[in-house]
Amino acid sequence: MTAFTDAARAACAAMRPLFEPTPLQLNDYLSEMYDARIYLKREDLSPVRSYKIRGAVTAMSNRLASDPEQRNFVCASAGNHAQGFAFACRHFGVTGEVFMPITTPQQKIDKTRAFGGEFVKIRLTGDYFDQTLQAAQDHCAAIGAYFLSPFDDPDVIIGQASVAVEIEAEMDTPPDMVLLPVGGGGLSAGVTRYFNETGADISFRYIEPLGGASLTVALANGKPTKLAHVDTFVDGAAVAQIGKHTFEVLKHVDPGHVLLAPENRICGTMIRLLNVEGIVLEPAGALVIDALDELADEIKDKTVVCVTSGGNFDFERLPEVKERAQRYAGLKKYLILRMPQRPGALKDFLALLGPDDDIARFEYLKKSARNFGSVLIGIETKDPDAFARLFQAMTEGGFEHRDITNDEVLAEFLI
Repeated sequence: MTAFTDAARAACAAMRPLFEPTPLQLNDYLSEMYDARIYLKREDLSPVRSYKIRGAVTAMSNRLASDPEQRNFVCASAGNHAQGFAFACRHFGVTGEVFMPITTPQQKIDKTRAFGGEFVKIRLTGDYFDQTLQAAQDHCAAIGAYFLSPFDDPDVIIGQASVAVEIEAEMDTPPDMVLLPVGGGGLSAGVTRYFNETGADISFRYIEPLGGASLTVALANGKPTKLAHVDTFVDGAAVAQIGKHTFEVLKHVDPGHVLLAPENRICGTMIRLLNVEGIVLEPAGALVIDALDELADEIKDKTVVCVTSGGNFDFERLPEVKERAQRYAGLKKYLILRMPQRPGALKDFLALLGPDDDIARFEYLKKSARNFGSVLIGIETKDPDAFARLFQAMTEGGFEHRDITNDEVLAEFLI
């Protein structure tokens, strides 16, 4: 064994007084769908509903062991790391300050406060995470506290590697493939290094959100590179730049083994797992399961472990998730309709709708036009092919229209 694997096993053992190993569950639904043996490593069932507790507890424990006088810790996070950090502060009885963006949902603020209790102070600052991070690091330097990174810290990586230790202990033989979500790279680096250093014959696939492909860009450039823009929908994995320490482990990854998951497609996976299996996952937690369709041919008859990294989902987001899923599946579209301003025009338009077509939104955008008025209309249907029939009927009926469903600029302002 190596020093790293020994450290990961020691870190895993140190967690046992705090929580039991997260379940490794054979999922019959997914196994049947893909003709494989699909196991879910349920990190969404940890005490803080994500794997982040592992790295936070390990890094804080190691720091206190090396410097017992260090009693002040600082972190920057909008979600899972904040909760793991707060849990660790309370466990070790140290003072922690959590910097969170002003836009952080109240649910995440309340949960962080609940885990940390009197040991944690929450500071809301910055509209964007980069601003929050800078404020946290400046404050940390000013008061002489220890900044606990969410991923780019060797001790955090060791802590996240405990996921691999538990998988190894649970399975008689190593799986053929492990699917790992990638944000800053702490989990994927820890699990990859552990299994590589134990000599396990495992193939890895790394799944990133399409709007936060920090590993993909780093591999292309040969170094961590800051993304010009990040889609923050998959907030648990939407990182502008992969870590220096994590990339050192992942820099040899085959770029062909990194898959990108569109944000709207992930929403369909979340809805399906909720409806069929009763499993509540946040967008980052559903990343790896979302990639199974792309891997269907490779995983047939194989044993596959999917790490579901988190389940901190705010159900106030459910309508947005449902809508995104419908739009990706082609079951909902938004149109700008040029409506003739004459008696009976609306009735004529409604007559074009099929039996499964439903108007979900109808809003006049321009009410002063004499001959025509612009209407924003949202239509839901049960079969995506129904839109081709409807659009043809609209054209033949003289109803000019423009599909703006995937027009990001117009959708941002109008939808």
